[in-house]
Amino acid sequence: MTERTLAWRASPAALALATCAAVALTAGVVGRWWEVVVFAAPMLGALGSVTWLPRPATGVRADTSGRMLRCFESESVRFTAHVVTCGGAAELAVTPAPSDNYTVEQVGDGDYQLSADRWGRYEPTLIVTARAGGGLLTATARVPVAELRIFPLAPPMPTPLPHAPLPDRIGAHRTRRFGSGVEFGDIRPHAPGDPLRSVNWPVSARRGRLHVTERIMDRAADVVAVLDTTPQAPGPASESLHRTVRGATQVVQAALQRGDRAGVVASGLRLRWLGADIGRRQFYRILDTVLDSEAGATESEVGGGASEGTLVPRVALPPRAVVIAFSTMLDTNFALSLLELRRRGHVVVAVDVLRGPPFEHELDPMTARMWRLERRNMYRNMGVLGVPVVAWEDDSALDLALALADRARRPSAAFR
Repeated sequence: MTERTLAWRASPAALALATCAAVALTAGVVGRWWEVVVFAAPMLGALGSVTWLPRPATGVRADTSGRMLRCFESESVRFTAHVVTCGGAAELAVTPAPSDNYTVEQVGDGDYQLSADRWGRYEPTLIVTARAGGGLLTATARVPVAELRIFPLAPPMPTPLPHAPLPDRIGAHRTRRFGSGVEFGDIRPHAPGDPLRSVNWPVSARRGRLHVTERIMDRAADVVAVLDTTPQAPGPASESLHRTVRGATQVVQAALQRGDRAGVVASGLRLRWLGADIGRRQFYRILDTVLDSEAGATESEVGGGASEGTLVPRVALPPRAVVIAFSTMLDTNFALSLLELRRRGHVVVAVDVLRGPPFEHELDPMTARMWRLERRNMYRNMGVLGVPVVAWEDDSALDLALALADRARRPSAAFR
């Protein structure tokens, strides 16, 4: 429920009556034509009747079916909004406010349909035109009716994770260790303490002594997507946020579908994060966190602000988490924070979402070549320190980019 105050003013009809009455009175008095004064009397009476008519409303109130509307890109969502007057009487005319970011269509009496082609947070509003005093008073108000959250769509393709030590939790990732699992690993002679259910009776019968079947342990991972939402210079760098959000959505979606825990950290002017968890509900919570960070929200379920001189606090990431960062790699502080995460023991992979030089105008060939050389040196230096950086050239090939990043890591970083 949203209320807005009405600021009444004279309507075009009232202004026309007042103008005609003033002209007639002036002409009658100056020319001493009483007929013209009589002609102006009805118009003056119409203007004075406003004091005897019902009191105009002091405001309008919009009663909506829901304050929070959510849908994905290219989808539509319907809501109901009824606008009524407060503190008086008035005739209302309600029309949806036009916008370049979303589309609002009226499909019935008080029923509207919203859709948008790009993810983001929007606030649809209704333009309320009120009339009172027999049409002599008019007022206009813009009434926000809901908060529209358009979630980004990610291509349904699996995104491989870099090899990393996994926490001791049952999941879908095969390891090189033997233990509880379903995949066949090996057969060995029975040892004291082996459970009876692991005995392989056909092999034991052939070899004349007890043998057991070993299974490969299946473990789950903690995946955290880190988004660089720092304001960028106009040009290709400022347009990279769109790819950053889509890449993080794809990584989180693939991780949750595998049964892994997923979380998100949005680092920009304000820090916002959401701890790792599982389930479909966690996916929508992550998307809400990303949209809030893009809109500059300050509140966080876990907390906000940096700690210990880093952009990513320790409480934001679980131990031994797999960190996949999406950034233009133009901010030195962000790159230093990734190196610190690597020193803490996390497996970190940086995805460069920048396409070409971050300049609004085209560079001369020599400057562009120097910029590319500096970029390659940065890639090499980050890789030597344990944080491989891979360029994401195609929006539909994030899985290939992460596979290349996994190959670039040191051979010691393997499943254990």
